[in-house]
Amino acid sequence: MPPHLTAADIPSLTLLYEQRKLSTTPPGTPILGPTTGGSSGSLSIPTPSKSYNDRVGLFRGDITTLALDAIVNAANRSLMGGGGVDGAIHRRAGNELFEECKRVGRCETGEAKITNGYKLPCRKVIHAVGPIYDPSDHAGSERLLTGCYRRSLELAVENECRTVAFSAISTGVYGYPSRDAAPAAMGAIRAFLDGPSGKDLDKVVIVTYELKDVDAYNEFIPYVTLPPSLVVTTQPLN
Repeated sequence: MPPHLTAADIPSLTLLYEQRKLSTTPPGTPILGPTTGGSSGSLSIPTPSKSYNDRVGLFRGDITTLALDAIVNAANRSLMGGGGVDGAIHRRAGNELFEECKRVGRCETGEAKITNGYKLPCRKVIHAVGPIYDPSDHAGSERLLTGCYRRSLELAVENECRTVAFSAISTGVYGYPSRDAAPAAMGAIRAFLDGPSGKDLDKVVIVTYELKDVDAYNEFIPYVTLPPSLVVTTQPLN
């Protein structure tokens, strides 16, 4: 079984920029979106924020190995487990998680609910139900996806979880394109950390596993975070 990793073991965006494992983008460069033909227009690059970059981490691997206060499961509406990350979390946590999810009940798309972590190294599991991607309604899909991230962070704060890790919600069998999901997720996380409750979180970790998600976050993180020191590099983060 892989070793458990704490928040301190996961590199922040600040460290990844310093190690030149993330590329940077010149100020003022627009990012066109979405990639699938929606109508969200372009996203402006925000003001650089070392405080933000210090509190966001990036990790490629198994989310069930993370000994954080909470991990966010890409759940279905039944909360009864499924395939992919959802199934892995339920298997690792044990039957007690299944029994609590039965008591908690269903969860609507775009929302999230919280349970204990049981045999997982994390204290809590936040079950976020992402949308099945609708290419004819990109804006609606994005609203539901960002709602998952926002509500998950609210639940983390409400339950005194100061460190939380997100799986790539909806980018698996739900078909949400990774290159659209990544900037939506990063934008939602930044908006929350910049808001009044953001001070109650020490670290938010983006967890990727499949290469398509790794590539998407490597591409779009600089547009949403932008390091104060603009040293350009093209080395990929594997």
